[in-house]
Amino acid sequence: MWILDENNLAICAIVTVAMQFSFFLIACTCKFDKVTDFAGGTNFVVLALLTFLLGYTFSFRQIMVTACVTLWGLRLSGYLLYRIIKIGEDNRFDDKRDNCLKFAGFWIFQAFWVFTVSLPVIFVNAPASADIAESFTAQDGVGIVLFVIGLLSETVADLQKFSFRNNPANKGKWCETGLWKVSRHPNYFGEILVWLGVFIISTSILRDGQWTAVLSPLFTMSILLFLSGVPLLEKKADERYRKNEIYLVYKKRTSPLVLLPPPCYGALPEALKCLCCCEFPLYNYLNEEEEAIAPSPILEQPPSQHTPAV
Repeated sequence: MWILDENNLAICAIVTVAMQFSFFLIACTCKFDKVTDFAGGTNFVVLALLTFLLGYTFSFRQIMVTACVTLWGLRLSGYLLYRIIKIGEDNRFDDKRDNCLKFAGFWIFQAFWVFTVSLPVIFVNAPASADIAESFTAQDGVGIVLFVIGLLSETVADLQKFSFRNNPANKGKWCETGLWKVSRHPNYFGEILVWLGVFIISTSILRDGQWTAVLSPLFTMSILLFLSGVPLLEKKADERYRKNEIYLVYKKRTSPLVLLPPPCYGALPEALKCLCCCEFPLYNYLNEEEEAIAPSPILEQPPSQHTPAV
Protein backbone atom coordinates (compact mmCIF):
# COMPACT_ATOMS: atom_id res chain seq x y z
CA MET A 1 0.00 0.00 0.00
CA TRP A 2 3.01 2.35 0.42
CA ILE A 3 3.31 3.17 -3.25
CA LEU A 4 -0.44 3.85 -3.52
CA ASP A 5 -0.83 5.89 -0.32
CA GLU A 6 2.39 7.90 -0.45
CA ASN A 7 2.21 8.70 -4.15
CA ASN A 8 -1.56 9.17 -4.61
CA LEU A 9 -1.59 6.60 -7.42
CA ALA A 10 -4.97 5.21 -6.41
CA ILE A 11 -6.76 8.56 -6.46
CA CYS A 12 -5.07 9.44 -9.76
CA ALA A 13 -6.26 6.18 -11.32
CA ILE A 14 -9.81 6.74 -10.07
CA VAL A 15 -9.92 10.34 -11.33
CA THR A 16 -8.51 9.32 -14.72
CA VAL A 17 -11.03 6.52 -15.22
CA ALA A 18 -13.88 8.76 -14.07
CA MET A 19 -12.90 11.58 -16.44
CA GLN A 20 -12.43 9.36 -19.46
CA PHE A 21 -15.63 7.42 -18.78
CA SER A 22 -17.63 10.66 -18.46
CA PHE A 23 -16.28 12.02 -21.74
CA PHE A 24 -16.84 8.63 -23.37
CA LEU A 25 -20.52 8.72 -22.42
CA ILE A 26 -20.86 12.18 -23.98
CA ALA A 27 -18.98 11.22 -27.16
CA CYS A 28 -20.74 7.88 -27.59
CA THR A 29 -24.25 9.12 -26.82
CA CYS A 30 -24.04 12.26 -28.94
CA LYS A 31 -21.69 10.86 -31.63
CA PHE A 32 -19.51 13.85 -30.75
CA ASP A 33 -15.82 13.75 -31.81
CA LYS A 34 -14.84 17.16 -30.50
CA VAL A 35 -14.14 16.09 -26.90
CA THR A 36 -11.83 13.12 -27.51
CA ASP A 37 -8.41 14.78 -27.63
CA PHE A 38 -9.57 17.58 -25.32
CA ALA A 39 -10.37 14.94 -22.69
CA GLY A 40 -6.85 13.58 -22.85
CA GLY A 41 -5.01 16.90 -22.57
CA THR A 42 -7.15 18.25 -19.73
CA ASN A 43 -6.79 14.97 -17.82
CA PHE A 44 -3.04 15.58 -17.60
CA VAL A 45 -3.67 19.05 -16.18
CA VAL A 46 -6.16 17.71 -13.63
CA LEU A 47 -3.72 15.05 -12.38
CA ALA A 48 -0.84 17.53 -12.14
CA LEU A 49 -2.86 20.08 -10.18
CA LEU A 50 -4.59 17.42 -8.05
CA THR A 51 -1.35 15.79 -6.88
CA PHE A 52 0.23 19.20 -6.34
CA LEU A 53 -2.61 20.33 -4.07
CA LEU A 54 -2.95 16.99 -2.27
CA GLY A 55 0.73 17.00 -1.32
CA TYR A 56 0.50 20.46 0.21
CA THR A 57 4.31 20.70 0.31
CA PHE A 58 4.87 23.06 -2.63
CA SER A 59 8.60 22.59 -3.17
CA PHE A 60 10.36 24.37 -6.04
CA ARG A 61 10.57 21.18 -8.10
CA GLN A 62 6.87 20.42 -7.58
CA ILE A 63 5.91 23.93 -8.68
CA MET A 64 8.19 23.68 -11.73
CA VAL A 65 6.94 20.28 -12.91
CA THR A 66 3.28 21.10 -12.25
CA ALA A 67 3.60 24.37 -14.17
CA CYS A 68 5.33 22.60 -17.08
CA VAL A 69 2.72 19.85 -17.41
CA THR A 70 -0.16 22.31 -16.97
CA LEU A 71 1.25 24.58 -19.68
CA TRP A 72 1.77 21.62 -22.02
CA GLY A 73 -1.70 20.18 -21.35
CA LEU A 74 -3.56 23.47 -21.81
CA ARG A 75 -1.67 24.18 -25.03
CA LEU A 76 -2.31 20.72 -26.43
CA SER A 77 -5.99 20.43 -25.47
CA GLY A 78 -6.72 24.00 -26.60
CA TYR A 79 -5.03 23.51 -29.97
CA LEU A 80 -6.66 20.13 -30.62
CA LEU A 81 -10.09 21.44 -29.64
CA TYR A 82 -9.73 24.43 -31.96
CA ARG A 83 -8.47 22.20 -34.78
CA ILE A 84 -11.32 19.70 -34.55
CA ILE A 85 -13.88 22.52 -34.42
CA LYS A 86 -12.40 23.86 -37.65
CA ILE A 87 -12.15 20.44 -39.31
CA GLY A 88 -15.43 18.93 -38.12
CA GLU A 89 -15.50 15.15 -37.63
CA ASP A 90 -12.41 13.17 -36.71
CA ASN A 91 -11.94 10.53 -39.41
CA ARG A 92 -9.99 8.31 -36.98
CA PHE A 93 -13.35 7.26 -35.56
CA ASP A 94 -15.22 6.61 -38.80
CA ASP A 95 -15.07 2.85 -38.19
CA LYS A 96 -15.72 3.15 -34.43
CA ARG A 97 -18.30 5.88 -33.97
CA ASP A 98 -21.27 3.53 -34.44
CA ASN A 99 -19.71 0.64 -32.58
CA CYS A 100 -19.82 1.26 -28.85
CA LEU A 101 -17.30 -1.45 -27.96
CA LYS A 102 -14.73 -0.30 -30.53
CA PHE A 103 -15.20 3.30 -29.45
CA ALA A 104 -14.78 2.31 -25.80
CA GLY A 105 -11.44 0.72 -26.69
CA PHE A 106 -10.07 4.13 -27.66
CA TRP A 107 -11.12 5.63 -24.33
CA ILE A 108 -9.65 2.76 -22.32
CA PHE A 109 -6.36 3.22 -24.14
CA GLN A 110 -6.49 6.98 -23.55
CA ALA A 111 -7.01 6.46 -19.81
CA PHE A 112 -3.99 4.13 -19.72
CA TRP A 113 -1.94 6.65 -21.72
CA VAL A 114 -2.78 9.57 -19.41
CA PHE A 115 -2.04 7.64 -16.22
CA THR A 116 1.21 6.06 -17.46
CA VAL A 117 2.69 9.21 -18.98
CA SER A 118 1.74 11.23 -15.86
CA LEU A 119 3.80 9.01 -13.52
CA PRO A 120 6.79 11.40 -13.24
CA VAL A 121 4.68 14.37 -12.16
CA ILE A 122 2.65 12.17 -9.78
CA PHE A 123 5.84 10.99 -8.06
CA VAL A 124 7.41 14.46 -7.96
CA ASN A 125 4.28 15.86 -6.32
CA ALA A 126 4.11 13.10 -3.70
CA PRO A 127 4.53 14.62 -0.19
CA ALA A 128 7.52 12.42 0.63
CA SER A 129 9.38 13.71 -2.42
CA ALA A 130 9.46 17.33 -1.28
CA ASP A 131 12.42 16.80 1.09
CA ILE A 132 14.51 14.69 -1.33
CA ALA A 133 17.18 16.62 -3.26
CA GLU A 134 15.43 19.86 -2.37
CA SER A 135 18.12 22.00 -4.03
CA PHE A 136 18.28 22.52 -7.77
CA THR A 137 20.06 19.56 -9.40
CA ALA A 138 21.77 18.94 -12.73
CA GLN A 139 18.82 16.71 -13.71
CA ASP A 140 16.47 19.65 -13.12
CA GLY A 141 18.53 21.82 -15.44
CA VAL A 142 18.76 19.23 -18.23
CA GLY A 143 15.09 18.32 -17.88
CA ILE A 144 13.78 21.87 -18.07
CA VAL A 145 15.96 22.61 -21.15
CA LEU A 146 14.61 19.51 -22.92
CA PHE A 147 11.05 20.40 -21.92
CA VAL A 148 11.33 23.96 -23.25
CA ILE A 149 12.91 22.83 -26.54
CA GLY A 150 10.24 20.14 -26.91
CA LEU A 151 7.31 22.43 -26.13
CA LEU A 152 8.57 25.12 -28.51
CA SER A 153 9.21 22.55 -31.25
CA GLU A 154 5.77 20.97 -31.16
CA THR A 155 4.00 24.32 -30.73
CA VAL A 156 5.76 25.93 -33.70
CA ALA A 157 5.37 22.77 -35.81
CA ASP A 158 1.64 22.53 -35.08
CA LEU A 159 1.08 26.20 -35.96
CA GLN A 160 3.11 25.93 -39.15
CA LYS A 161 1.25 22.85 -40.35
CA PHE A 162 -2.15 24.24 -39.38
CA SER A 163 -1.41 27.43 -41.31
CA PHE A 164 -0.14 25.43 -44.28
CA ARG A 165 -3.27 23.28 -44.44
CA ASN A 166 -5.58 26.28 -44.16
CA ASN A 167 -4.06 27.83 -47.27
CA PRO A 168 -6.16 26.73 -50.30
CA ALA A 169 -3.07 27.03 -52.50
CA ASN A 170 -1.51 24.11 -50.64
CA LYS A 171 -4.34 21.66 -51.26
CA GLY A 172 -2.96 18.25 -52.19
CA LYS A 173 0.58 19.13 -51.05
CA TRP A 174 2.62 17.90 -48.11
CA CYS A 175 3.99 20.36 -45.56
CA GLU A 176 7.69 21.18 -45.92
CA THR A 177 7.85 24.68 -44.48
CA GLY A 178 9.56 25.86 -41.31
CA LEU A 179 10.51 23.00 -39.01
CA TRP A 180 8.99 20.58 -41.51
CA LYS A 181 11.99 21.31 -43.76
CA VAL A 182 14.35 19.70 -41.25
CA SER A 183 12.08 16.94 -39.91
CA ARG A 184 9.16 14.98 -41.34
CA HIS A 185 7.56 14.91 -37.87
CA PRO A 186 8.91 17.82 -35.77
CA ASN A 187 5.80 17.84 -33.58
CA TYR A 188 6.49 14.26 -32.48
CA PHE A 189 10.13 15.14 -31.85
CA GLY A 190 8.92 17.90 -29.53
CA GLU A 191 6.45 15.61 -27.77
CA ILE A 192 9.15 13.05 -27.00
CA LEU A 193 11.48 15.74 -25.64
CA VAL A 194 8.72 17.12 -23.40
CA TRP A 195 8.20 13.85 -21.54
CA LEU A 196 11.86 12.91 -21.58
CA GLY A 197 12.52 16.26 -19.90
CA VAL A 198 9.82 15.75 -17.26
CA PHE A 199 11.17 12.28 -16.50
CA ILE A 200 14.77 13.54 -16.17
CA ILE A 201 13.57 16.17 -13.67
CA SER A 202 11.86 13.44 -11.67
CA THR A 203 15.07 11.39 -11.40
CA SER A 204 16.19 13.83 -8.70
CA ILE A 205 13.65 12.28 -6.31
CA LEU A 206 12.85 8.80 -7.66
CA ARG A 207 13.45 5.83 -5.38
CA ASP A 208 12.43 2.16 -5.28
CA GLY A 209 9.15 1.54 -7.13
CA GLN A 210 8.97 5.16 -8.28
CA TRP A 211 11.43 4.32 -11.05
CA THR A 212 8.43 2.98 -12.96
CA ALA A 213 8.22 6.63 -14.06
CA VAL A 214 10.59 5.65 -16.87
CA LEU A 215 7.50 4.16 -18.53
CA SER A 216 6.39 7.73 -19.32
CA PRO A 217 8.99 8.58 -22.00
CA LEU A 218 9.25 4.95 -23.13
CA PHE A 219 5.50 4.68 -23.67
CA THR A 220 5.43 8.03 -25.47
CA MET A 221 8.26 7.00 -27.80
CA SER A 222 6.74 3.57 -28.44
CA ILE A 223 3.36 5.01 -29.43
CA LEU A 224 4.76 7.73 -31.67
CA LEU A 225 7.59 5.78 -33.29
CA PHE A 226 6.06 2.33 -33.70
CA LEU A 227 2.26 2.43 -33.44
CA SER A 228 -0.19 5.26 -34.10
CA GLY A 229 2.24 8.09 -34.83
CA VAL A 230 4.98 8.09 -37.46
CA PRO A 231 4.18 4.74 -39.16
CA LEU A 232 0.58 5.66 -39.96
CA LEU A 233 1.47 9.12 -41.29
CA GLU A 234 4.40 7.78 -43.32
CA LYS A 235 2.17 5.15 -44.89
CA LYS A 236 -0.49 7.72 -45.74
CA ALA A 237 2.06 10.09 -47.30
CA ASP A 238 3.85 7.35 -49.24
CA GLU A 239 0.60 6.03 -50.69
CA ARG A 240 -0.45 9.51 -51.75
CA TYR A 241 2.82 10.89 -53.13
CA ARG A 242 4.89 7.83 -54.07
CA LYS A 243 4.89 8.85 -57.75
CA ASN A 244 5.94 12.42 -57.02
CA GLU A 245 9.69 12.78 -57.58
CA ILE A 246 9.91 15.92 -55.42
CA TYR A 247 8.35 14.05 -52.50
CA LEU A 248 10.79 11.17 -52.95
CA VAL A 249 13.70 13.60 -52.75
CA TYR A 250 12.14 15.26 -49.69
CA LYS A 251 11.72 11.94 -47.90
CA LYS A 252 15.24 10.79 -48.76
CA ARG A 253 16.88 14.02 -47.55
CA THR A 254 14.71 14.81 -44.52
CA SER A 255 15.06 13.23 -41.10
CA PRO A 256 11.91 11.42 -39.90
CA LEU A 257 12.20 12.81 -36.37
CA VAL A 258 15.35 14.62 -35.18
CA LEU A 259 15.68 18.21 -36.40
CA LEU A 260 18.59 18.06 -38.83
CA PRO A 261 19.44 20.12 -41.96
CA PRO A 262 18.73 18.05 -45.11
CA PRO A 263 22.34 18.19 -46.42
CA CYS A 264 23.59 16.75 -43.11
CA TYR A 265 20.93 14.07 -42.98
CA GLY A 266 21.33 13.14 -46.63
CA ALA A 267 25.08 12.61 -46.16
CA LEU A 268 24.65 10.16 -43.27
CA PRO A 269 25.17 6.42 -43.87
CA GLU A 270 21.97 4.37 -43.72
CA ALA A 271 23.04 2.71 -40.47
CA LEU A 272 23.44 6.07 -38.73
CA LYS A 273 20.13 7.29 -40.11
CA CYS A 274 18.44 4.35 -38.43
CA LEU A 275 20.45 4.46 -35.20
CA CYS A 276 20.56 8.22 -34.57
CA CYS A 277 17.60 9.62 -36.50
CA CYS A 278 15.03 6.79 -36.19
CA GLU A 279 14.79 6.08 -39.94
CA PHE A 280 13.35 2.62 -39.40
CA PRO A 281 12.43 0.23 -42.27
CA LEU A 282 8.77 0.22 -41.21
CA TYR A 283 8.53 3.86 -42.38
CA ASN A 284 9.01 2.88 -46.02
CA TYR A 285 5.81 2.10 -47.93
CA LEU A 286 6.98 3.33 -51.32
CA ASN A 287 7.15 -0.11 -52.94
CA GLU A 288 3.91 -1.57 -51.58
CA GLU A 289 1.90 -0.74 -54.69
CA GLU A 290 4.47 -2.46 -56.90
CA GLU A 291 4.55 -5.52 -54.67
CA ALA A 292 0.76 -5.67 -54.44
CA ILE A 293 0.26 -5.88 -58.19
CA ALA A 294 3.47 -7.68 -59.11
CA PRO A 295 2.72 -10.66 -61.37
CA SER A 296 2.94 -14.17 -60.12
CA PRO A 297 6.05 -16.00 -61.44
CA ILE A 298 3.69 -18.66 -62.80
CA LEU A 299 1.91 -16.19 -65.06
CA GLU A 300 5.15 -14.73 -66.46
CA GLN A 301 3.54 -11.54 -67.70
CA PRO A 302 5.58 -9.44 -70.14
CA PRO A 303 7.72 -6.62 -68.64
CA SER A 304 5.49 -3.94 -70.16
CA GLN A 305 2.70 -4.93 -67.75
CA HIS A 306 4.87 -4.51 -64.64
CA THR A 307 4.49 -1.39 -62.52
CA PRO A 308 7.69 0.63 -62.89
CA ALA A 309 9.86 1.01 -59.81
CA VAL A 310 9.60 4.39 -58.07
